[in-house]
Amino acid sequence: MPNVYAAGRLDADSEGLLLLTDNGRLQQRLTDPSWGHWRRYWVQVEGVAAEGALQTLRDGVMIQGQRTRPARAGVIADPGLPERDPPIRWRAAIPTSWLAIELQEGRNRQVRRMTAAVGLPTLRLVRVAIDLMDGGPCLDLSGLAQGRWRPVTPQEERRLSELLRGSGKRRQAGAGGRAGGGKSGRSGGGG
Repeated sequence: MPNVYAAGRLDADSEGLLLLTDNGRLQQRLTDPSWGHWRRYWVQVEGVAAEGALQTLRDGVMIQGQRTRPARAGVIADPGLPERDPPIRWRAAIPTSWLAIELQEGRNRQVRRMTAAVGLPTLRLVRVAIDLMDGGPCLDLSGLAQGRWRPVTPQEERRLSELLRGSGKRRQAGAGGRAGGGKSGRSGGGG
């Protein structure tokens, strides 16, 4: 659709929360890593995550010659999501586990590259939340069925408008850059 932008993109193999807007300033505010908006992903990986691998994810991983920003990472129980279509790769002899990973940047296929770098290839990736960093609840998938969409609520609209009124401070002044979803289509979205 013309004049509609994704505030962060998901690659074709990923699923989950995608905020669409016709406001370029809002799109930039939510994707520029210098504002520090956390994005939460549930990641099904091949293998069992050891604490050392999780700590490496938390500290930042070298991918494509650059270290990622520190992340939040931990093991979670199987979230009981509906089956994916097409289904994920399955091997009877190799266990899988689920991680919750939170990022403040969104390079192209970043989560997949990060988990691969610690020996845990991503099988399934679902963005489940975006933190507006305003003290309110995260925008998330609560009550939204797979493959469905909804307009933002009046309260969410108010909170998104507040972001543009300069009511916050950049987390790292001068860091600049675009984390994803730009008009050029060159930047990644974390998937």
